[in-house]
Amino acid sequence: MHDDRRIVEDRIRRFVDKRLNGAIYVDSAPLTVTAWAVPGEPVPFAEAVAQDFSAITPGTPWGPPWSTMWLHVTGNVPQQWRARPDGAAEMRVELGFTGGPGFNAEGLVYRPDGTVVKGIAPRNAFVPIDDPDAPVDFYIEAAANPDIGKYFWSPMPLGDKATSGDDALYRLGGVDLALRDLNLWGLQQDIATLDGLMHTLPEDLPRRHEILRALERMLDTVDPDDLAGTAAAGRAQLAEVLARPAYASAHRITAVGHAHIDSAWLWPVRETVRKCARTFSNMVDLMDRHPDFRFACSSAQQYAWIKDKYPSLFARIKEKVAAGQFIPVGGMWVEADTNMPGAEAMARQFVAGKQFFLDEFGIDTPEVWLPDSFGYSAAMPQIVTASGSEYFLTQKISWNSVNRMPHHTFIWEGIDGTGVFTHFPPVDTYNSDLGGGDLAHAQRNYRDSGAGTMSLVPFGYGDGGGGPTREMLAYATRKRSLEGSPTVTLGTPAEFFAAAQAEYVNPPRWSGELYLELHRGTYTSQANTKQGNRRSEHLLREAELWAATAAVRAGWQYPYTELDEIWKLVLLQQFHDILPGSSIAWVHRDAERNYAAIAKRLETIIGSAIGALAGTGDRRLVFNATPHHRDGVPALGAAVADQPQPVTPTTIQGGFRLDNGVLAVAFDTDGLLVSLVDAASGREAMAAPGNLLQLHRDTPNQWDAWDIDGFYRNTVTNLTSAESVAVVDDTLVIERVFGNSRVVQRITLLQGASVLDIDIDIDWHESEKLLKLAFPFDVLADRSASETQFGHVYRPTHANTSWDEAKFEICAHRWVHVGDSGYGVAVANDSTYGHDISRRGSTTVVRMSLLRAPLFPDPDCDQGHHRLKFSVRPGATIGDAVEEGYRRNLAPRIVDGAATSIEPLVSLDNPAVVVESVKLALDGSGDVVVRLYESHGGRAEATLLTNFSHRQAIVTDLLERPIDASDTVRFDGDEIHLALRPFKILTLRFPGVERRA
Repeated sequence: MHDDRRIVEDRIRRFVDKRLNGAIYVDSAPLTVTAWAVPGEPVPFAEAVAQDFSAITPGTPWGPPWSTMWLHVTGNVPQQWRARPDGAAEMRVELGFTGGPGFNAEGLVYRPDGTVVKGIAPRNAFVPIDDPDAPVDFYIEAAANPDIGKYFWSPMPLGDKATSGDDALYRLGGVDLALRDLNLWGLQQDIATLDGLMHTLPEDLPRRHEILRALERMLDTVDPDDLAGTAAAGRAQLAEVLARPAYASAHRITAVGHAHIDSAWLWPVRETVRKCARTFSNMVDLMDRHPDFRFACSSAQQYAWIKDKYPSLFARIKEKVAAGQFIPVGGMWVEADTNMPGAEAMARQFVAGKQFFLDEFGIDTPEVWLPDSFGYSAAMPQIVTASGSEYFLTQKISWNSVNRMPHHTFIWEGIDGTGVFTHFPPVDTYNSDLGGGDLAHAQRNYRDSGAGTMSLVPFGYGDGGGGPTREMLAYATRKRSLEGSPTVTLGTPAEFFAAAQAEYVNPPRWSGELYLELHRGTYTSQANTKQGNRRSEHLLREAELWAATAAVRAGWQYPYTELDEIWKLVLLQQFHDILPGSSIAWVHRDAERNYAAIAKRLETIIGSAIGALAGTGDRRLVFNATPHHRDGVPALGAAVADQPQPVTPTTIQGGFRLDNGVLAVAFDTDGLLVSLVDAASGREAMAAPGNLLQLHRDTPNQWDAWDIDGFYRNTVTNLTSAESVAVVDDTLVIERVFGNSRVVQRITLLQGASVLDIDIDIDWHESEKLLKLAFPFDVLADRSASETQFGHVYRPTHANTSWDEAKFEICAHRWVHVGDSGYGVAVANDSTYGHDISRRGSTTVVRMSLLRAPLFPDPDCDQGHHRLKFSVRPGATIGDAVEEGYRRNLAPRIVDGAATSIEPLVSLDNPAVVVESVKLALDGSGDVVVRLYESHGGRAEATLLTNFSHRQAIVTDLLERPIDASDTVRFDGDEIHLALRPFKILTLRFPGVERRA
């Protein structure tokens, strides 16, 4: 009589765990191992191997956090192994692993000539010996990366090299030669495939019982005392159930090799470079052994690192790209956050990424690959299409805390109506191992059954874990067509998308942003990083504008190479764990140093360019980089003009007043904004005291730096009391002290201005707190508008549905706007992204998230001094909000010169059409490139006038390649007539530019 099912399952588990797994290697031989510990930061191969190496033995402690140790391993393969057809000689490397792949010690193996062999990581800690007759001679660069992940929710010092200590993290294990028995290894994969499948099948399904009994027969056949000798017979017992083909209706999976490598996270950028080398070397080695294997890799930045630091490995990658095995995907410089990068920066992610892939590999990547970013801007579909791509993939929306996306394959529509074919893999992971559980989940979870039959599964260990393994490929081979399992085909993203699009001819549509119902704290954490990003974006705008203008107007030398370098450094910082503030301290301190260097370089370019334009003289020339006329100065140009001065606040009964004839503003004795009236409407904007700082307890349940959980709203302290409120010169200065922190606000109102400026200096020393700035406006707004790339997005101010309520914290760029019929209020900022906007009766409350104080992964997040700037404009339209956003972020530049004015290179007659960038072409041709967009959210007709000589005008995509836009643009000499739909992006290129000497 057969054993009970559970008894058989226990037998299988015990056999695999206690006997088979430890018996795969049937013999071993010693190797000689010596070591050299690097005294500081990592060094190149040539420098390392020139050092004096000393003997090291198993059990030796090594590796203070973030340190490196080199091993030199030598020996010979035993003679008796060399003729075994059923065995494979390998070097095993046990670095003293304390956990799983991606968050542990890692190594990179070199030959004596400096060429890379492969990476070493948990579950991938071997090196094949391809020539057993040759001496074994390898160098191993071992990295002592701390397993920071195990400290989640706890403040710890390991994320900063200055505080991580000198204690060794690891003990060296064995480094030896071993003989892998191929039949035993094959049996191991057979069992894993069938056992994994069996446990996904319903208990009453005959197929489940057939597999169980086949495994039982295998157990009876294999002799525990002679595993190697009986493995083949055991495999024969499983052959029939492994040969059963899949049902015709089985879900079809395209398995794409992948190794999601965060460009920084719980390790610094310098370690990411080495993680890429380890993983990519694994992949090309695996491709040599499995020609049908395909590996998709995004992030042009990571390829560029390999090209620079590991040129011989990059040459191998190029060969595999040409062979169709190593697949560049994504078309972006890094897998960026998409919520916070500005419009031009988001465009440049694609320009830099796709151009790199075109230049290096001749490949125009068709898909966007962003599995892990924290939500996706509604501007993305148009940007994707404008870059020449046509597909989009994400995985992160499976992390939603409340609502489940209704589709896995769909058309995603952006704010302008552009649609992009999108896939959201139902496997719900980008690190699958192709096990039975993952594949069964993908099949059960797929929400488009009946119309679609296929999905994509990215498989492989990420973050330095080494990528796909030979075991995963073994599973894929066995599951090509296996009864009870989805079918598995090794393929590429492009192959999947083409097939899915052909099959699913009328997919559903999702309109608007793909909002992630999690990680809302990333709009606020690490304020210095966010401020550095915002400032860098606007300095780049100025640098390109004035450099292009100086090149055309004054024959100045345009700094192509330097601007390209700076752009790519800014784009790197926009990676989805850097800009969002979710990395260790080391990463953010590096980012702050990078931003300081970027600012210095760009200020030098700007100063030189405007100096060339202004000439030598004593006229006070004002340069205006905004796309709107400003205080007597043309947009994108310069003129001699007086700058408005602040009005002097006056003391009134119960507080202070500022009045310039356009705005009348009143503050009470504690510095709260109690009245805000614009003369044009005569309407009071305030429903209750504003300029109110509010302090919340901020203790999310799981992801400290990532999350703001909704229950933070349950506890709040209104910081209404002021230490002092006084008029200092032409400024109202308000000081507040709370906890261990101090806030100084400086309020100014310029002559003739329709906007109130608020500058805030904060010395922040709180822990697990969230600081907000609130304005209760007297408007009945059922929705708010928030700037995003090349436009704005509307979101509800109510919580009628679970989808609405989940958006309790939102991301905005330079401005938000709320209003009722005919009247609105805009609030602009210089570096704040997190907001919450809610309606309470007839009052709409706008709040900005200023600072947080999470403890993990950086226990010092946001501690210290910050300066933030805001503007409040009552009686504002959307157009006013757009203008104010640019004004708040682009101060005028005043220089002494000989010129009386600098004519803009281009001008427009409709303020709804905004010039986002003016530059010279990427290819160094000297062509002028202008990128603009419709900013108000309506159809707009405009005439663009070029104020320079050129041969012709061409409409291009983001990469400055010609496209047809006859329905949008009509050329008439120096005038270009535009007819733009809402939020339309348009790029114009002007060849044959005549420069003035």
